[in-house]
Amino acid sequence: MKSDEYRLGYRGDIEGLRAVAVLLVIGAHAGVPWLSGGFVGVDVFFVLSGFLITGLLLRELTDTARIDFMGFYLRRLRRLMPALILMVVLVSLAAMLLLGPSEQLQQANTAAVAALWMSNVSFALTQADYFAPGSENNLFLHTWSLGVEEQFYLIWPALLLWSLGHRRSGLHVARLKGVMLAILALSLGASIFLTPRYPQWAFYMMPVRAWEFAAGALIWLYFGSKRAGESTEGKASVSSVLHWLGWLGLGMIAGAAVSYGQTSYPGWRAVLPVLGATFVIAAGWSSSMSGVSRVLSLPWLQAIGRVSYAWYLWHWPVLVLGHAVTGSRAPWVRVVEVLLSLGLAVASYRLVETPVRHQSIWLTRRRLALFGALGVTVVVCSLSMHWFYMAVEQSDSPAVRRYTQARFDGPSIYRQGCDDWYHSDRVRLCKFGPDDAAHTLVLMGDSIAGQWFPALSQIASKPGWRLIVVTKSACPMVDEPIFYARIGREYTECERWRHQAVEQLASMHPDIVVLSTGVVAGRSFSQVQWTDGMARTLEALGAGVGKIYLLRSTPHVDFDGPGCLASHSDRPKWLGTPLDCETAANDAYELQVYLWLQQAAKRFPNAQTIDMNDLVCPGQRCSAEQNGQVVFRDEQHLTAGFAASLGPAMSARLGL
Repeated sequence: MKSDEYRLGYRGDIEGLRAVAVLLVIGAHAGVPWLSGGFVGVDVFFVLSGFLITGLLLRELTDTARIDFMGFYLRRLRRLMPALILMVVLVSLAAMLLLGPSEQLQQANTAAVAALWMSNVSFALTQADYFAPGSENNLFLHTWSLGVEEQFYLIWPALLLWSLGHRRSGLHVARLKGVMLAILALSLGASIFLTPRYPQWAFYMMPVRAWEFAAGALIWLYFGSKRAGESTEGKASVSSVLHWLGWLGLGMIAGAAVSYGQTSYPGWRAVLPVLGATFVIAAGWSSSMSGVSRVLSLPWLQAIGRVSYAWYLWHWPVLVLGHAVTGSRAPWVRVVEVLLSLGLAVASYRLVETPVRHQSIWLTRRRLALFGALGVTVVVCSLSMHWFYMAVEQSDSPAVRRYTQARFDGPSIYRQGCDDWYHSDRVRLCKFGPDDAAHTLVLMGDSIAGQWFPALSQIASKPGWRLIVVTKSACPMVDEPIFYARIGREYTECERWRHQAVEQLASMHPDIVVLSTGVVAGRSFSQVQWTDGMARTLEALGAGVGKIYLLRSTPHVDFDGPGCLASHSDRPKWLGTPLDCETAANDAYELQVYLWLQQAAKRFPNAQTIDMNDLVCPGQRCSAEQNGQVVFRDEQHLTAGFAASLGPAMSARLGL
């Protein structure tokens, strides 16, 4: 995310804007509560790249009447590749020491595609959700933006040359402006269309992000040179407008960083930070350096801006590995990790990035530099694949294999197609036991309900009973609309499915309905929504149901069960005593939701709550393993084996 702006005339405000962008990203990743939308800093980087690279290429065209493609690509590699390769290699070595074999598999794969500048494509193809729980364990998740930028660098020179044609007159700029406006309109339209439908493609793919680069290019075309736009020198009114636009732009970026969170992104929401960045850049072309430009030129922001690329590279893996070592996300731990990443960034900038940038061999011996860069990339990819196969062999050990199997030890209802997730609103009733059974037990809810199938299925084996399972993952049983970050839009399938499922079950008049819902998906619900929304669901089930039990959600722990156990099973002895895969069952929000659901149940004579968490987390301590049995298959869901072991206790509490 560095560029050759010194060749365009050094602008301190741009260096400062880089600092703002990287601080926003790091703040969001470090868990600063009021910077949940700090990821918009990446959009600011994209706008800056569009502005600076367009300016460089146009200056080259103006001065030489041509674009030196190889020279351009080698300069980009000289700036970006050494620091990236250094980070990938050192972080991979650290991961081999600190992570369990099963965790290393994903890291090795991503390391290879990161070295190829293709991690964004890999994440899009594998539907890796940037905002979803679990994504924070990927050491190279942040390299998606570097892939987007490098793909932009690959096509932008040819696009500019084609847009300008062969004409040298001033009219060629008008044509280029038209092309940039078309790219902005088409790419932004694609982003708005794809974000709610194919969120990963909208988030990761360069063509859908191209409008952000085009926005930066248009700022250069209108303000960057006398050939491209009209100078503001001597025009006080224009300078005044730009002065206030700069402050407005910085406010728009800050507003997005503060107000955005796990929301549908990019889509139309990305317009706010992108437009803000263009305003700030445009303000820097005022006739006097004042206002926001002067603030962004402060020395400490300049210092951060200079190491922004290196700091971006190092901050994320340090945060991930830091948690693997300490097991803590306490604020003071995060501060130490951020400062450590800054130290690594400064070292990388001074010892690698700066010296390499001043080596002339990149441009004097081009073929050697190009093949050398390709050779290094091939070596790193080969080593990453070797690392992958080593991790596969280690994962095949009996101890680790048990934990790997636990991760996939989910209820059989998913293999039987009982749960359509967000793919449709079809209601599928999975029935277990004889159709003519005298009594019917229903298990209804999201994946938190589904995890209890192994326990309740034991009841279906009793004479005179049958079990009906109707579940939809990530779909709260609260009768309220919900935004689902995984798909980047309102989960309308959930609402339609819930109404249809409740209607069908009410008509069956079952003896018992066990209803459960997780609190993570509905974390944005208020107390009124939880209580009244659940009350509406209970009312719709009607008095025809014998008894309705609201089953408390299992706690959300701060570790991945199998991953934690696998990692600690092979933890190097020099790291000291392995951290226990254990935490206090102190999810205050989950407890509050349970109390609200109790209030809802009190409104109906046939409804009551039931709590199994004293057995899941005895003594208010949640452990990944109990008596040799893995409890959690991720951060919240129980393994099928452990859930089955609680079958007798569940049956007793239901009075069966």
